[in-house]
Amino acid sequence: MRGGRLHHNVSAHPFLGAVRTAPHYRMYSVRDGFPALLEDPSGGVPLAGEIYDVPLSAIRTDFLPDEPPELELTVVELDDGRDVLAVGLRPGVLERQADELTDITAHGGWRAYKGLPDPA
Repeated sequence: MRGGRLHHNVSAHPFLGAVRTAPHYRMYSVRDGFPALLEDPSGGVPLAGEIYDVPLSAIRTDFLPDEPPELELTVVELDDGRDVLAVGLRPGVLERQADELTDITAHGGWRAYKGLPDPA
C-alpha cells in the first residue's frame, strides 16, 4: 500500500487503482504491523485496498520473502466481481495467535486504521 512499510516491494509495478473487497471479509492487524484479510461470509464488510500489476516472478522474489509467517497469498473477490490476489491470514492463525491480532474491520481498511493520509 502506498505509504506502507513494504510498499517498496510493489512500487516498481503499475498501480491500477484503489479497490474495495466484496462484503464478506474481515481485516486483522498482525502485531500492529501488517494487515491481513480473512473471509467471513456472515459478518464481513467491503474493505479498502489497492491493486498493482505485479508479475508472478516479482511476487516470488520481491514480495513473498518479506511477508510475515502469519500471512499468505489468497484469492479475494472485489466489489466489482473480479478475483485478485491479496494478503490473507493463514488458516489457524486466528485461533493460535489471537493475542497478536486486532480485528480492524470497523475501520474499513488498513489506511484508515493506521491514520495514513490519502496519497495524491
